[in-house]
Amino acid sequence: MINTKQNNLKIIPLGGCEEVGRNMTVFEYGNDIVLLDMGLQFPEEDMPGIDYVIPNVEYLKGKEKNIRGVIFSHGHLDHIGAAPILLNKLGNPQIIGRPLTLEMVKHRVEDLYHGASKKLKTNYVQDINQKINLGAFTLSFFAIDHSIMDAVGVILETPVATIIHPGDWTLEKNPIGRKEIDYTHLSKLKRPTILMLESLGSTTSKEQVTEEDMLKNLYDLISKAPGRTIVATFSSQVERIRQILEFAAKTNRKVALDGFSMKLNIELATKLGYVKIPKGVIITTDKAHTYPDNKVIIVCTGAQGEEMAALSRIVAGNHKHIKIKKEDTVIFSSSVIPGNERTVQRLKDNLYRQSDHVYHSDIVDVHISGHGNIDGIKQMLDQISPDYFIPVYGNHYMLKEGARIAYGMGFRKDRVFVPDNGSVIKFTSQGAEVLKEKVPINYVFVDGLGVGDVGEIVLRDRQMLAEDGMFVIVAIIDKRTGQVKGSPDIISRGFVYLRESKDLLSQTRRKVIEIVNKTAGHGGAVNWTYVKDEIRNKIGDFLATKTSRRPMILPVVIEV
Repeated sequence: MINTKQNNLKIIPLGGCEEVGRNMTVFEYGNDIVLLDMGLQFPEEDMPGIDYVIPNVEYLKGKEKNIRGVIFSHGHLDHIGAAPILLNKLGNPQIIGRPLTLEMVKHRVEDLYHGASKKLKTNYVQDINQKINLGAFTLSFFAIDHSIMDAVGVILETPVATIIHPGDWTLEKNPIGRKEIDYTHLSKLKRPTILMLESLGSTTSKEQVTEEDMLKNLYDLISKAPGRTIVATFSSQVERIRQILEFAAKTNRKVALDGFSMKLNIELATKLGYVKIPKGVIITTDKAHTYPDNKVIIVCTGAQGEEMAALSRIVAGNHKHIKIKKEDTVIFSSSVIPGNERTVQRLKDNLYRQSDHVYHSDIVDVHISGHGNIDGIKQMLDQISPDYFIPVYGNHYMLKEGARIAYGMGFRKDRVFVPDNGSVIKFTSQGAEVLKEKVPINYVFVDGLGVGDVGEIVLRDRQMLAEDGMFVIVAIIDKRTGQVKGSPDIISRGFVYLRESKDLLSQTRRKVIEIVNKTAGHGGAVNWTYVKDEIRNKIGDFLATKTSRRPMILPVVIEV
C-alpha cells in the first residue's frame, strides 16, 4: 500500500489525452503546482457555432496561490491558445518559455484583453541550460525538433521522481546546418524517470522525410513553375518561410506574405533576430502583378481550409489582389490537422478545378511533419530509457498504440499508464498508481465573448435546430372563454417550406385549437405552463408521425 500521508507527486492531464489539442497538464507536489501549456481545441462537427474549446480548470479553484509557474513548451495554438482566458482566471501566475513562445502568448493576451499583456509576469528562457526553482520542482530544458522555432522539452525534478516531457516533437534526420539531436543524456537524470511522450505518430509507419529532400522538392517546384507559386503553410512555420525568403533572394524572385498571423509571426521572429529578411525580397500582394508571374512567390495561410484565411479567400474569388490562374503552381507545405480532413479535401478539389499545378504531401514530399512516427517513439524510449512511460497528446487509440510500442520493447504493464483527461496519476517513493477519482474536465466552450456560458443544454438545442429546425406556434387566446381567437400563426425555420406544406399546416392549426380548447377552454384559472407543454408534446408527436422529423417546438400563448 502507498502511504498517503507523505508528500507525493500527482500528474493530472486536463486536456490533450482524449483528443488532438486542448493540451494542459497539472503537476502537483505538496503545496506546489506547476502547469504545462494552456492549449485550445478546435470545435468538432457536433459543436455548431463554437469557436474553440479550452481546458476546464475547476480543479485549480482555491489553489491559485500554489501555482509556481506556467511553462509553455512552444507557440502552437493547441499549446498556448487558451492562455489569455486561463491566465486571467488563475490570477496571472508567472509564465515561463522561450522568447518567441512568450511573445506569441503576449500577443494573444493583448488581442483578447487590451493592455493586459503589460501585467503578465514573464520569465524568458534565454539559455536552454537555465535551471529554475519552482517550489518543490526544479525546472530545466532540453532541445527538441518541432515545426516551430523555440520549441523545447521540459524536465521537472521532484523529490520522488523526474518528469521528462518533450512537448510536441519529431526526430529530424540529417538536419541542415546542425547535428541530429540525441536524447541519451536524459537517461542519466535522477531516477525514477517518467517519460510523457506525445503519441500522435504512434500509428504512422511512413519513413520521415529529410529536411534536405523536402527543400530540394520545394525549390524544384518553384524553379519550374510556369507562373506564380502559391505556397500554403502554417503561420508558425517561421523556419520554412525564412528558407523560402532566402531562396527567393538567390533566384531573383519576390515574396508576398499573406495572412495576418503569418505577418505577425515573421515580425516577432525578425524583432528577436531569428529571421533576417533579405533586402528588397518582400513585396505586398497588391504589387505582385507588377512583376513577371514566374518571379512571384505568395506564401499564405489557409492550408487547413480555414474560412477566413488567405488561401480560402483566394480560392473563393474573394481576395482583393490575387485570382488563381491555370498556370499558377499551388503547394501545400503542411500536413492535415486531424479533424480537418473533409475541409482540406474540399479546398483541394476547388484548387484542382482552378489550377493545373497543385502539389501536396500525398504526391511529393514538400513538408516535414512536426510529429514523430513509430520508429521515432521506439528511438525515444530506447535513448531515454525511462522507468515509467505515459503516452500523451492524442486520441485514446493513439495513446493505446503508444503503450503497445512500449510493451513490444519490454516495458512492464505496471510501468505504463494510458491516461484519460482528468486522470490522477500518483507517484511516491514506494511506487505509482492511477487514482479511482478523476478531476472535472467537462468541455468549456468559447463562443464569441462568452466563455463557458454555452453548456451541454445550449449545444443540444443547437444540434436539434441544425438537424430538424424549429417550429413556432403563436396562439391568441380569449381570457374569458379560454378559446383560441382566429387561427394560430405558424413560423417554420429549417423544418418545412411553408408555401409547399399548406395541408400539413392547416392540420397542425386544427390540432392546436383542439389542444387549447381542451386544456384551457373550461374558463376560470388556467395553468398556461401545462397548456404550452401539451402543445409542445402533442404537436411534436403529430409532426413526427407526419414527417418523421422532430423540430424544436416553441409555443407562444398570448392572452387577450
